[in-house]
Amino acid sequence: MNKITVESPSNIALIKYWGKFGKQFPRNPSLSFTLSKAKTILTLEVAKKNNQDEVVDLEFTFAGKSNDKFKAKMVKFLLEEKIHFDHLLQHKIIIHSENTFPHSSGIASSASSMSAFVFAALKLEFTLSGSQDFSDENFLNKASSLSRIASGSASRSLFSGLALWGDYEKIGNNDWAVGVEHLVDPRFKNFRDAIVIVSAEEKAVSSRAGHALMDHHPYREVRFSTARERLSQLLLAMKNYDLETFIKIVETEALDLHSLMMTSDPSFILLEPKTLEVIKLLRNFRLTHQIPVCFTLDAGPNLHVLYPAEFSEAVDTFLLSLNLPIINDQVGFGTTVVSSDN
Repeated sequence: MNKITVESPSNIALIKYWGKFGKQFPRNPSLSFTLSKAKTILTLEVAKKNNQDEVVDLEFTFAGKSNDKFKAKMVKFLLEEKIHFDHLLQHKIIIHSENTFPHSSGIASSASSMSAFVFAALKLEFTLSGSQDFSDENFLNKASSLSRIASGSASRSLFSGLALWGDYEKIGNNDWAVGVEHLVDPRFKNFRDAIVIVSAEEKAVSSRAGHALMDHHPYREVRFSTARERLSQLLLAMKNYDLETFIKIVETEALDLHSLMMTSDPSFILLEPKTLEVIKLLRNFRLTHQIPVCFTLDAGPNLHVLYPAEFSEAVDTFLLSLNLPIINDQVGFGTTVVSSDN
């Protein structure tokens, strides 16, 4: 095989991790829904290397155009992790990538793009090396671990339905994420996620910079312990399909994330006035219609509206009334191989 095409989705965290240490390890465990339609489609192929003295010979295009910024990120990763890609790096690497969602839409593009890149690179490395030593589980663990190094949240995108990343009881660890959809009620597989685009502008502060501000945050230790407690509470609620508790924890986590940003030094505010307006309207809709719908937020102003599929008609009507761009998505199945050439 010298060419492979993969699809890898983004994900939305229900329990957020905010703060890192060491080599992209999380300060607290996180839990996320894997999405379905919001994904990166990436083709990686190898050809004869132009310059044998060059460690990484890489050509990269995104949506048909060269992208030097992202190419530099991939080259940097391969240089730092070259021990894992010895056979791949003996070739010229050609990558074509595209996303099914727009930039700055509240969907984590680094999660989908880096998990797709690492998954494809590792698959091709194993083929070129003739490795037969890895089971599917071990491959996913290694792909998740390397994806974590490329982009923390990317570690979770490889798994179907629900993924947990971080040291947690006997379930999770800091090195790679694990799939945990078997631990919760299967009805969560049918959850919808409608992303409400409040602002399409690129956020003023990167997530990487925001994570770094947790190193000296006055509430850091309280936050880390609280997130762990909420994870336990949320997993129990999802096991019992207790939507009232699910909603309470998910919304509290979203607001907690932004409160940490607003109380860091320097502080920053990513919420927009329209974000707060939509939250108020959503909560009033939930109360008035008694529909189990809730919101969460990433590190930006756009809302992810989560709800069971059977309430789609009523929720869709509400979302249309907002007169804002909506991206409709749902819980999905993780990273998959679309095609490969032998």
